[in-house]
Amino acid sequence: MAKTKRPIFKIGVVGVGRMGANIARRLKEVGYPVTAVYDVRPQAAQSLASELGARAASRLAQVTAEADYIITVVTDDQAMLSIFARSGDSLLQGAKGKIFINCATITPATHVEVEKRARKAGAHTLEGCMASSITQARQGTLYLMCGGDKAVFDKALPILKDMSVSLRYIGRTGQAAQVKALVNMVMNINTAGLAEGLGLGKALKLDLKTLMEVFSQTGANSRLLQTDGEDMVNREHECYFSAAHAAKDSGIALKLARKAGLSLPLARATKAQFDRMIAIGKGELDKSGIAELTFPGRSGTKKKTKR
Repeated sequence: MAKTKRPIFKIGVVGVGRMGANIARRLKEVGYPVTAVYDVRPQAAQSLASELGARAASRLAQVTAEADYIITVVTDDQAMLSIFARSGDSLLQGAKGKIFINCATITPATHVEVEKRARKAGAHTLEGCMASSITQARQGTLYLMCGGDKAVFDKALPILKDMSVSLRYIGRTGQAAQVKALVNMVMNINTAGLAEGLGLGKALKLDLKTLMEVFSQTGANSRLLQTDGEDMVNREHECYFSAAHAAKDSGIALKLARKAGLSLPLARATKAQFDRMIAIGKGELDKSGIAELTFPGRSGTKKKTKR
């Protein structure tokens, strides 16, 4: 079978943590020149650059200069506004004609602000919100939700297709981030609910394997049962999506709810649980680590108080 011929788009990646690095590896593997990478941790950038034959940029403007499309995967709103700063070292220096695909989970308002700054510099932005994890980033099987100008989406389509197995154009800038916030809010609620169900099952001395089988065949079933159930039982919390990120993303959804005039008690309660994980030093565990707060005898379980 003949290989698919891909456009020669030069790719830059800013933020080479677990997701960003694996997106870069995937795009390099399928034939895109990954020309420059940048991270606030220079050693991480240098290591990935050596692996991919790219430049480990010491300045953000170097990434813009050496790439046509720049993919950003940063931690939060502050980091996003920093890399798109109006002055000083910034991705916006010499950015005319460049396209930025912004994949971080941040507030919709920040995506809108970054789009305004990019337009002023003659550049374009696109939300590339990811509802997947590390393995999918590496395999090019992300679930991607995109927002922004449809013409920009169409230009970036070859790259987006090579990053994803399911790709949706949601609408104007900010709307993909809204959908992503709701996805993660519901996921976090489901994760907390599963941890409580299994934790109570443990306290009742039920066989948890049988309990999970029953869950899987009834209204208690969910995808989280498949991905996190055994990890909760076995205390295997290798991080794919951290509790700290879960708290942040639930917070984004709650801000949207307040603006819409809605009260979301389940989302608030779930965020409080993930906030508690951070407070007791477990914020960098995978979200499945919320089971440490619900299973009897585990370090994060609150002791009963006498009345």
